[in-house]
Amino acid sequence: MNLIKSTGTFGFYTIISRLLGYLRDILIAIFLGTSLLADVFFVAFRIPNTFRRLFAEGTFNAAFVPSYTSEFTKGKSKAHKFAGQIFNLLFISLLFLVLIIELFMPIFISLIAPGFVGDGKKIELAITLTRITFPFLMFVCLASFFAAILNSHNKFAAASAAPIILNLILIGILSFGKVLNDQLVYYLSYGVSIAGFLQIIFLYKFVVNFYSVKFDFRFRITKQVKIFFKKLLPSIFSSGVTQINILVGTIIASFQASAVSYLYYADRIYQINLAIAGIAIGVVILPQLSKYVQLKKKDKILLVQNKALELSIFLSFPATLALLVGSEEIISALFGYGSFNEFAVKNSALALYYFSFGLPAFAFIKVFSSFFFANHDTKTPFYISFISVLLNVFISFYYFKTVGFIIIPIATSISSWFNSVVLFIYLKKRNLFSFSKYFIIKFSKISFVSVITCLFFKYLISSFENLLAYDYNFKLFYLTLFVLLVLILYLLVSIFIKAFNYKDLKLKY
Repeated sequence: MNLIKSTGTFGFYTIISRLLGYLRDILIAIFLGTSLLADVFFVAFRIPNTFRRLFAEGTFNAAFVPSYTSEFTKGKSKAHKFAGQIFNLLFISLLFLVLIIELFMPIFISLIAPGFVGDGKKIELAITLTRITFPFLMFVCLASFFAAILNSHNKFAAASAAPIILNLILIGILSFGKVLNDQLVYYLSYGVSIAGFLQIIFLYKFVVNFYSVKFDFRFRITKQVKIFFKKLLPSIFSSGVTQINILVGTIIASFQASAVSYLYYADRIYQINLAIAGIAIGVVILPQLSKYVQLKKKDKILLVQNKALELSIFLSFPATLALLVGSEEIISALFGYGSFNEFAVKNSALALYYFSFGLPAFAFIKVFSSFFFANHDTKTPFYISFISVLLNVFISFYYFKTVGFIIIPIATSISSWFNSVVLFIYLKKRNLFSFSKYFIIKFSKISFVSVITCLFFKYLISSFENLLAYDYNFKLFYLTLFVLLVLILYLLVSIFIKAFNYKDLKLKY
């Protein structure tokens, strides 16, 4: 496996998906803005989308890949049997869960959006839309199962491309936004569930080379299956802690008008970088790292871990600084159109600014957690993540009345840094990770280049602020141009001072 090449493959399709997601969101911003319909749709979409992120972006991998890899080393038939047992159990449990939630949806909505309860129109619409979108949960979890099998065999392209289907369908629906008017949110909700089903079909065409589905509900729950499900729930919580914190934030934000929308748009921006700097790296390294742990190859383990952390820092540091200095210009250029007014831009930008402080921590959590998962330990990250979520909830609730929705990104960033630092401490304490002798030098070089390019970006947006003004029609073009100039400078300086070594492009791990 080549870490950079595999991460590049995963990252390429993920970026395509995120760019299409951006196009989707700019259309939503134009047609819905931060209105009541927008708030309700984002709640209905947040639930299945959170589960998509929880399962599809490395969490299911965390429990499945090490177990599947372990079985595969014993023989293909054992791995196939193990996968079949997991699939059938997943299918039954997910079907049961979806049916139960659909039946008790009013109670469910009152729990996830308690701020809607006092508004009869809002709560009724939220119940209806979430009932429509909720089957996506089952579809995306089963699709994640197929993706995990592909990832176990170091096949990352199809799994990372699958989410593109959702964005294409929603963009298609939004193109009729003027015609559909208030009915738009219903069509979008149906589009979410249809996209989930199509993702299963798409991935199965690739996974059939390694595994074929056979429905058999008379299976025995073996020791290996028990171990897997014991690891699954902790891995969902620990690997998906950032998404859980965001979901908690959505629940609290529902008490303030338009706050759900402000957080949603801010979340869309930093998630683009997180998808590559954290999620892609965590997903890519897990199969190979699990293999080396199984074979007890300590030198290989150390090499993969350090290269993964270096790459995560290389990708997350400049993005963090760029978001800190240009949050308002970025939000304005990306979403500041139609119903998305200047007031909405300022509030969303403020949320993005405080989310940005936590971006490196969000990425480190994904990478550090993978080190534990490769060693078949999902409990330690679970306990640490659980405490960090409690910390997030405490800060958010305690200050929400006085500070408002902006406390949510602040609390998320604080709790995420707590999470990543404690994960690191436990990794060192258990001798599961150690720095290579070149790491500190690389870290210093990356930090230096990040600051230099950030200052250049700050200079560009200050010198040409009139080109990025809210009412300027071509602001997105100029923002894109500035970002490309900064990116080119970052790469050139990195290569010159060897913060990035092009030889790593050919290095096998």
